[in-house]
Amino acid sequence: MENKDELCPCGSGKKYSECCEPIISGSIKAPTAESLMRSRYSAYVKHEIDFIVASCTKNEKEQIDVDETRAWAEESTWHGLKILRTEKGLENDKEGIVEFSASYTRKGMKDLHLEKAKFVKENGEWLYESGSLIPTTIVRDGAKVGRNDPCPCGSGKKYKRCCGK
Repeated sequence: MENKDELCPCGSGKKYSECCEPIISGSIKAPTAESLMRSRYSAYVKHEIDFIVASCTKNEKEQIDVDETRAWAEESTWHGLKILRTEKGLENDKEGIVEFSASYTRKGMKDLHLEKAKFVKENGEWLYESGSLIPTTIVRDGAKVGRNDPCPCGSGKKYKRCCGK
């Protein structure tokens, strides 16, 4: 049973029942591109894949692998959404851009999804049209293990003959 005082996963600081839930349930339409982006993030957290699909343009819907999208949402632990930048996307606009980062852990690997998402307004409704990933630089936590170094697993073998195969 869900707590009605639960904070919204989108990071707005509002209650879920007063923020993204009405958009996801279809009670109200997202007033801005950013509010649709926030509700899409919350839908991933809540595994509301039907909403993810429904909030896309026709062309984008045809490209979605629903099973993979569901697996990604359900296998991930979602840590937070940050809106990095918006361009247009207000109530009276017809298109908008939302750049965001979503952090999550999947299969033991922490990751950061950075995207520049394009939204369009069709028949008075904001829809996700497309997105492009923003490349990031991978920062190594520790020193790189060389091919001839001892394997960090503790086997006593060289890395190239053990876990580096």
